[in-house]
Amino acid sequence: MIGPSSSHTAGAARLGRLARAILGETPRKARILLHGSFATTGRGHGTDLALVAGLLGFAPDDPRIRDAFALAEAEGLDFSFDEADLGEVHPNTAQLELTDAEGREWLVRGSSLGGGDVVVTLIDDFPVEITGELPVLAVVHHDQPGVVAAVTARLAADVINIAGMQVSRERRGARALMLIATDQPVPEEIAASVAALDGVSSVRQVPAV
Repeated sequence: MIGPSSSHTAGAARLGRLARAILGETPRKARILLHGSFATTGRGHGTDLALVAGLLGFAPDDPRIRDAFALAEAEGLDFSFDEADLGEVHPNTAQLELTDAEGREWLVRGSSLGGGDVVVTLIDDFPVEITGELPVLAVVHHDQPGVVAAVTARLAADVINIAGMQVSRERRGARALMLIATDQPVPEEIAASVAALDGVSSVRQVPAV
């Protein structure tokens, strides 16, 4: 790893990289809120550099982490940092408010748990648990009977083994999010067939980081 702390540097880099994977690209703009220990001691450990490096796609052992701010500027990533009280969350928590190339806004909140391990706990309004250890198929869909069964049956038909699944919804009958962790990445053609199912709004693949 690059940096003095597995939680504040290596974990921060993985957290930024996982947020980038969820977005599917390097963001054009990032407002990063630092909570707890990330806010009070993070800059001394290079947490700010590591988070930006992760958003650029750098791994925790990439020597370019030291130059992340300059490299982000060269790539057109506009970033800023603020301190915030995010409530009853892990002390090493960051909230990344990201804007993609099409101007869409995303919110990703996650924590560094120590030893380089991380977990994303919030995507927009959906509570989640993504560690980056396995690839995840993120399926936004309408909360209606049969959608979960149709998606899992489609994966089973192509021998895609499901390692874990989470489903959350805004409210009954509204927008819902299905996160499916798989033992192997889902081929693009299968992901496209899932996106075509009745009730499914969009599908995004989140690779392991």
